[in-house]
Amino acid sequence: MLTNLFLGDSTSRLGFGAMRLPVIDGNQAAINQKALDAMVDAALAAGVNYFDTAYPYHGNMSERALGASLARHPRENFYLATKYPGHQIAETYDPAAIFEEQLAKCGVEYFDFYLLHNIYEASLEVYTDEQWGIADYFIEQKRLGRIRHLGFSCHGRIETLEAFLAYGAKKYAELAEKDPETAALFSGTNIMEFCQIQLNYLDWSLQRGQEKYALLERVGIPIVVMEPLRGGKLATLHEDQMEQLRALNAERTAAAWSFEWLLALDGVKVILSGMSNLEQVEQNCATFTEAEALTTEEEAALVRVAETLKSGVPCTGCRYCVDSCPVQIDIPLMMETYNDLQFDTNFTVGMQMEAVPAGHRATDCLACGACARMCPQSIDIPSVLSQLSATLATMPKWADLCKERAEAAARAKA
Repeated sequence: MLTNLFLGDSTSRLGFGAMRLPVIDGNQAAINQKALDAMVDAALAAGVNYFDTAYPYHGNMSERALGASLARHPRENFYLATKYPGHQIAETYDPAAIFEEQLAKCGVEYFDFYLLHNIYEASLEVYTDEQWGIADYFIEQKRLGRIRHLGFSCHGRIETLEAFLAYGAKKYAELAEKDPETAALFSGTNIMEFCQIQLNYLDWSLQRGQEKYALLERVGIPIVVMEPLRGGKLATLHEDQMEQLRALNAERTAAAWSFEWLLALDGVKVILSGMSNLEQVEQNCATFTEAEALTTEEEAALVRVAETLKSGVPCTGCRYCVDSCPVQIDIPLMMETYNDLQFDTNFTVGMQMEAVPAGHRATDCLACGACARMCPQSIDIPSVLSQLSATLATMPKWADLCKERAEAAARAKA
């Protein structure tokens, strides 16, 4: 198994993600414990030692099931990561209550890696609001040894990522001044020691992944990758796309192409895969044991395949359209979102769009056409905004999903 030095720990480069565990009769809260145990045992035997879960996964049952499975093994044999759900819409936030519950559910006395879950445009305000004391609480848990490494995951735009990194640096500077001993426990000059982002060869450009990667590299924040296969879609390419890749390497699977592309990025320390069965565990472990670096020619071929996976509009982000928009819609953002949804619909995109201030959303377009007249790419912007609005209208609302998660958490406690 390939390993990496990650904040002083020798971690497997393949991480076991616990968001898509095997379930019984399609019930996401009914995890098949026997099947999970077999998967965890196989992963550990192959050298995987990084396991990632979160409070809301699988109807609030992922932490409990993964914790029970790992409890059958010596604690020193694995690193456990989980997340605080401050990204969910709620009336109040109580990090202490959630954290204690998580320790009990996982059956551990400390977490090796602990993340603030999904910093994005709306949750940024929650995580930085001093009335909730979220950052201060988890700094204290690190001081007490109940968290070894503190980090965050992010589905937000690069501007949001920059803002939160600035907040983390500010909190560190304040801590270093008033409590230098605790500040010395952190690995750098930011209370956020690592970051988990969605990254793959498609989102390198589609979701500005290259810019996010470069930013994190520049400030010295190591990266954990989520969605390396885009929910499995990059593991099942069309035959014509695979033919292009097989011409260069007939043995490598579509999933292995994605993983080996990521392995070339020095800033990436762990690549999470949400595995659902024993076969996937075995296949992924084999890839991370026998992986070979992509050649320059292979990387170029993968870039060409990524372009064939995209559809949408050729927006260059010049922002001429924004200057002419009477309601000041961030049209380049809407074009990015539209293009993203052409590949796949997922709740994180809808969540981001709901965070856009009312009055400046795609639905607020007046269809005046001023933007289209200014567009150097001749995009029919009002039409695209209308299509985007229609697509978003069919997607689950983040507030409704948060309500469902709260109800699932209450059931899990009962």
